[in-house]
Amino acid sequence: MKNIRPLPSLPALLMLLALFFLNGPAPRAQGFEMLSFKPLFNGKNLDGWVDVNTSKETWKVKNGTLICSGKPIGVMRSDRQYENFILEVEWKHMEAGGNSGIFVWSEGTPQEHDPLTKAIEVQMLELDYARQHNATDDYVHGELFPTMGMTAIPDNPRGIRSKSIEKRCKGKGEWNKYVVVCVDGTVKLSVNGKFVNGLRGSERKKGYICLEAEGAEIHFRNMRILELPSGVTSAEQTAPLVN
Repeated sequence: MKNIRPLPSLPALLMLLALFFLNGPAPRAQGFEMLSFKPLFNGKNLDGWVDVNTSKETWKVKNGTLICSGKPIGVMRSDRQYENFILEVEWKHMEAGGNSGIFVWSEGTPQEHDPLTKAIEVQMLELDYARQHNATDDYVHGELFPTMGMTAIPDNPRGIRSKSIEKRCKGKGEWNKYVVVCVDGTVKLSVNGKFVNGLRGSERKKGYICLEAEGAEIHFRNMRILELPSGVTSAEQTAPLVN
């Protein structure tokens, strides 16, 4: 009997996907269509985005950059849902201690008593946040966690949150790059060129992508997405459609 190699683990597969696709358009392969990155923000206007509960003054576009004032607290969502994908985004805070993030597999609606949304949050904190809020030093950028009753299993637990195993973000006024790989309920995060965090077993595996306004000015640019083939995702694992 021939020796049979075990299949790679899901995290290993995610890393292979990231390495395979991040170098440009993917070649045609058996079972795959031609895949390539597409802009999630076109650099010109807010086409493809829907304001959920912020204001016309919260978001503006200037010189290819999406500028969020941070006020009022709330979200803007993609106009459609996404399941398996790789998301690239560059961001920078303009204020010391600024707080923001991106929500994936989101319901795309605020909670009854909270302006934010049920989702998996990819945290974006400015470096001075922990000091300003008398928080522990491991409360930093690059955390991944379920919000508003969503469930998931953290790779590097701090309660229900998964914390980055290495601090790689730059401070206010400097651009950072996140690569977020979301496949079959697992999320892996690369910060400025290195994967440093993850979670798995997300309750939801398909939903909206939301940008967060949370009190501080933040800028986004070069936001693009590569959609990967769908998986076996039930109705219960899919966020409700929003009109």
